[in-house]
Amino acid sequence: MMLHYQLDGPEDAPVLVLSNSMGTTLSLWEPQLKALTPHFRVLRYDMHGHGQTRKRGKVTLAQLGEDVIALLDHLNIDKACFCGISVGGLIGLWLARFAPERFYGLVVANTAARIGDQASWLSRARAVRQEGMGVVAAGTADRWFTHSFRQHYPEVVEPLVHQLAQMDPEGYAEGCEALAGADLRTEVSAITAPVMIIAGEHDPVTTVADADFLHQQIAGSQRVTLSASHLSNVEAADAFTAAVLTYFRGQ
Repeated sequence: MMLHYQLDGPEDAPVLVLSNSMGTTLSLWEPQLKALTPHFRVLRYDMHGHGQTRKRGKVTLAQLGEDVIALLDHLNIDKACFCGISVGGLIGLWLARFAPERFYGLVVANTAARIGDQASWLSRARAVRQEGMGVVAAGTADRWFTHSFRQHYPEVVEPLVHQLAQMDPEGYAEGCEALAGADLRTEVSAITAPVMIIAGEHDPVTTVADADFLHQQIAGSQRVTLSASHLSNVEAADAFTAAVLTYFRGQ
């Protein structure tokens, strides 16, 4: 079963894969598209159980990474750039570790070698199966965005929370279970691919300390901190896009 994907930008430009966070779809990257498409053939996709990707069944972080490789193979793309946020960033770390030959460089944003803990992810998976997505959507804006951004840009925040509330609970629960078992803390020091780490200064989910750990472990990695919470590509869209463009132009 192939992932739902979308390609934008010139056909002869280098490919940049964008991988979004749990509970969002490829539309999460709309703030970046206008600036990225003059330079890249941008490949966005909906991960397992999200958006228009109808994949179902137990999934691991390795399989989420292999989904990206399968999509590149399907599109005859030998090598690409990669940028992922949150779970997408964790997928990026897996790819940097286990498929570095397929990437010129990778940006991993608002992520960690281990996101959260097993018990809370399994508990969340149970909750959405029993009670639906509303149970998760209720507190999500507080984790995704700073108080100030929520107050000033409700027209940005509310559609994303609404989209989360409409997600397929089973697809989301399977993502939670994949995260429950995902731990790259002993693997990231073996990454040799070029990596840039983006942290959100006010991110309560994947903290600045998580980014520090990655930066210390991954030799030669670069690191940027943005004034944002967890979805930094939305809250600090211009700064995020500028960091990504500067980094890949250097690669």
